[in-house]
Amino acid sequence: MRSIRAAATGAVTLSLALAASACGGGSATGGGSDDSPKTLTYWASNQGASVEVDKKVLQPELDKFEKETGIEVKVEVVPWSDLLNRILTAATSGQGPDVLNIGNTWSASLQATGALLPWDAKNFEKIGGRERFVDAALASTGVRGQDPAAVPLYSMAYALYYNKRMFADAGIAEPPATWDELVAAGRKLSGDGTWGLGAEGANVSENVHHAYVFAKQHGADFFTADGEPDFASDGTVAALKQYVDLMAKDKVIAPGNAEYAQNQSVSDFAKGRTAMLLWQSASANLKSQGMDPDAYGVAPVPVRSGAPGGGTGVNSMVAGINLAVFKNTDNLGGAAKFVKFMTSDEEQKILNKAYSSIPPVKAAQSDPAFSTPDTKVLKDTLATSAVALPQVAAESQFETAVGTAIKELFADAAAGRRITTEAVRAKLEKAQQQMPAA
Repeated sequence: MRSIRAAATGAVTLSLALAASACGGGSATGGGSDDSPKTLTYWASNQGASVEVDKKVLQPELDKFEKETGIEVKVEVVPWSDLLNRILTAATSGQGPDVLNIGNTWSASLQATGALLPWDAKNFEKIGGRERFVDAALASTGVRGQDPAAVPLYSMAYALYYNKRMFADAGIAEPPATWDELVAAGRKLSGDGTWGLGAEGANVSENVHHAYVFAKQHGADFFTADGEPDFASDGTVAALKQYVDLMAKDKVIAPGNAEYAQNQSVSDFAKGRTAMLLWQSASANLKSQGMDPDAYGVAPVPVRSGAPGGGTGVNSMVAGINLAVFKNTDNLGGAAKFVKFMTSDEEQKILNKAYSSIPPVKAAQSDPAFSTPDTKVLKDTLATSAVALPQVAAESQFETAVGTAIKELFADAAAGRRITTEAVRAKLEKAQQQMPAA
């Protein structure tokens, strides 16, 4: 996902947002009545290799929308490192954009603030109906059983990117399908200044995404069926240890990756410093860094069983971006038109091609661009072996607490400290203590 995703640590806590009985948005710049809106303010997430890249992608489409509707869209591309804090501040103050992008893992947390427009049947009808969207993408739009807090915009999945030349030089014929195979390949590929696998050890959100997949592969979860935190079970402890051990014990990740948090692992892969990369829809990002698409292959993320599918075959979280509306906007009619435009079949093809993501709109997936070998891996993963992160109100705190625990474990591994089961459990118990009371 282009330059995804700097850690959103949430210094403005969600508990503050809840306590403030958030009343929603309202355009910070004004912009006409609901019947005849003239402007909309839009916060876009940083999907491309830079903010400037996003502006170049989005502005022609926003101009197209203005020509069709007479509504000017004032866009601000917000870096991932700032986005969650900006949204929570807007939710508590009532001063924010009309329309905004949110990370789909935040949907339930932001839903709990009451600031976002619920997408009930009536609102979905304004944009062509709920049935237009892929079920997996809809599963990451809010708490199950409640009206979604947002609409899917871009869908992504994790995949294993591997350097074809480096694999050939090492005599490795196929990409690894299991973690044992990945470790064996990574050891062959490490040495003489190169490493088998890249990681973002200081990137809180990336850490959580991988931890959740590893936990699912161990038959575990970080929350009970009732939504209560359960961070330090035997399964989650084993999962986190396996992940951090890729650096600490298996020695296939460079110790310096413990400090990576701003997509440096993508750059290392593009420059041939690492042979493998676990990343979300990375093709556009790699291209922007000068890597020829023919230089790498794309395969499913390894699993313990070697057979992606349900249960322990989970090999990705359902990644993606949702489009939300602050419900107190004075441009509700215009906001609905904009959401309809951005999720139209044609715009879905244009935007998802630009970001090497997968359209969450079913009809748009028929475009041949989404059936190339690399995008087919992502599309198949989303359809068969990806799961949504927990859709609970405290999800953003979960990301911060557990992601930070993993960051600390990677720092310990880089410093040469032994990563024991007891050490992992202690970090997870500490993380659970940081969660807000129900």
